[in-house]
Amino acid sequence: MACMNITIAILAALVIFWTAVALIFRSEVKAIFDRDPAAGNIVEVILTYAGLHALVFYRTSHALRGAGLPFLPRLISQMGRFFTGIEIHPGAQIGQRLFIDHGMGVVIGETTIIGDNVTLYQGVTLGGTGKEKGKRHPTIGDNVVIGTGAKVLGNIIIGDNSYIGANAVVIKDVPQNSTVVGVPGRITKQDGNKIELSLDHIHVLDPILQEMDELKRRIDKLEK
Repeated sequence: MACMNITIAILAALVIFWTAVALIFRSEVKAIFDRDPAAGNIVEVILTYAGLHALVFYRTSHALRGAGLPFLPRLISQMGRFFTGIEIHPGAQIGQRLFIDHGMGVVIGETTIIGDNVTLYQGVTLGGTGKEKGKRHPTIGDNVVIGTGAKVLGNIIIGDNSYIGANAVVIKDVPQNSTVVGVPGRITKQDGNKIELSLDHIHVLDPILQEMDELKRRIDKLEK
């Protein structure tokens, strides 16, 4: 009987905890449903999405760091890394509705600033470039999508509504409404318009291919 009572108490505590997570992180939960076609139902999202779990660890550690507590915030962030495979330093500043899809290997450095409605895919690094003090990690604007394996390094700014292509390495500022591809990252405009969020990483403008196409058109014109 005692074991049954303990089991019931544990289950009740878990239900209360995950219900609280669903309420407190409702904007992040909604972002998951808006951006991930694989999201099935609220129970699945709450219990199985590592990106959401990482944000729970982060928000907790960030609040404790803000309260001036030593050591504990970093310990909690490392626990989050252990359980989710996502490392978010408690000193980072993260806006609302961040969606980390899959998330394994994502690293977000101490002085990183992330705006609202940002999407990160697995293997993304928002890191520094040296041992300098102060602001040494990137600032990510609103509505930015950073593709799988991309590295955004240093105290640089990624403008609103931009798309960083898979495996790109970005070490310079990126203006708004831009796409960046390649190593090192090369900037191309998407007709100067906001890039609509999608899972389509294939139809991304490559500035080198654009220049080659332009050269080919000029050569064809000269030959004619």
